Amino acid sequence: MVLFSLAASHADLDLETVARLSAGATAVSASLADTVPEIVGTVELATCNRYELYVHARSAEDVETARDATLSAISAGSGLDAELVSSAFTMHRGPAVPKHLFSVSAGLDSAVVGEREIAGQVRRALAGAQEVGSTTPALVRLFQAASKTARDVGARTALGSRGMSIVSIALDLAAELRQAPDSLGRSDSLRGARAVLFGTGAYAGATMAQLADRGCTDIAVYSSSGRANDFTASRGGAPLTDNTLPLALAGADLLIGCSGSDHQVAAAEVARVRQDSPAPLVVIDLALSHDFDPAVGELPNVDLLTLETVRQAAPAEQETTLEEAGAIVAEAANTFEAAQHARSLDHAIVALRRHTMAVLDAEIEKIRGQHGCTAATEQVEFAMRRMVRQLLHTPTVRAKELAAAGDGDSYLAGLEALYGISVEPAAFESVAAEHLPAVPAVERAVERVVEKQARRPA
Repeated sequence: MVLFSLAASHADLDLETVARLSAGATAVSASLADTVPEIVGTVELATCNRYELYVHARSAEDVETARDATLSAISAGSGLDAELVSSAFTMHRGPAVPKHLFSVSAGLDSAVVGEREIAGQVRRALAGAQEVGSTTPALVRLFQAASKTARDVGARTALGSRGMSIVSIALDLAAELRQAPDSLGRSDSLRGARAVLFGTGAYAGATMAQLADRGCTDIAVYSSSGRANDFTASRGGAPLTDNTLPLALAGADLLIGCSGSDHQVAAAEVARVRQDSPAPLVVIDLALSHDFDPAVGELPNVDLLTLETVRQAAPAEQETTLEEAGAIVAEAANTFEAAQHARSLDHAIVALRRHTMAVLDAEIEKIRGQHGCTAATEQVEFAMRRMVRQLLHTPTVRAKELAAAGDGDSYLAGLEALYGISVEPAAFESVAAEHLPAVPAVERAVERVVEKQARRPA
């Protein structure tokens, strides 16, 4: 298993560049494994402030070729210059891959440290890759471990209890601009506000829930893709159409963009529908590719909040909390790496078992051909299978030991020298995780059946 990742995020790039990288490249991930022989599988992670690709290369020697092919595909898909694309991404490989993804999933690499939404986005990234068939067992294990790490960080540190998110900070800022204190004198209530929400995805769902928590129940939802009816049927709110949208914009106190679609609300459109409304308007644009024309913020009585605004307003975490979370991530990454080392010879163990069992089955067939299916034959079969299982125990244990020590090459060389078995790691990676646990179980099941038959009277 050879994994590497290419990451472009708010930490190193402006959000406009991140948006351009991800906008035209969302179809890249699904096609790479089919078009690039050096790539076995991929998972794409695209959020409001990052675009990352996790790639399973066929072998260590194929990593550079796989990287270049991936960057070329992103350049072609996004329309950006190849040199710009290459410089935009940071490459992680080896132990740095799980450590980076686990940090991302736990929210430690987010604009709002400890944000909750990113863990769900990591889960959905894996689900999306599985749906299109672009992932591999190694990538599945990586992303599942990332989700577990996020849960551990949330449960074992103060980040989980704080519940900070991009949405929550944006709504906090909106409430302050509206100067609408709640019954306790806090400016964190949006009670009574009339909101128009653009989008029906995960961010829109999180926004709906937080608006309701803050007392905002007059919410209209617009989707350029026509999914507003289904979205509001399960979450509440009123669906909007192209015909009803202008009237909703005219009477809104709060506009929130979460769609990232090609439909962008123009400043002229907002000015036109609100020309008779002197009431202040807060516009929150959480879409990486912008749901609102940035010129909206220049209109009178309009305040525009963007992802950059949220990032600047995000509170700094206490050093102790970050150290605790970082320690959890580091421990999880080390555990994952150790487990992967232990699994690195699974393909060789599978090959040895297949070879040995094929020889055994051939010998059993000879015995059956000579003596028929008698009780004696069944006893011999049972004894031979038990003997083979005992003989395989030591090389199986030894493989795990050598893999954990990082000396898998010695085991592979021994297999080829002693048995003439030559295996390629990448060729077996996709099946080893599925077949290796089943091999001993099948053998034991066969032995139990044979043993019962051997006990029957002849």
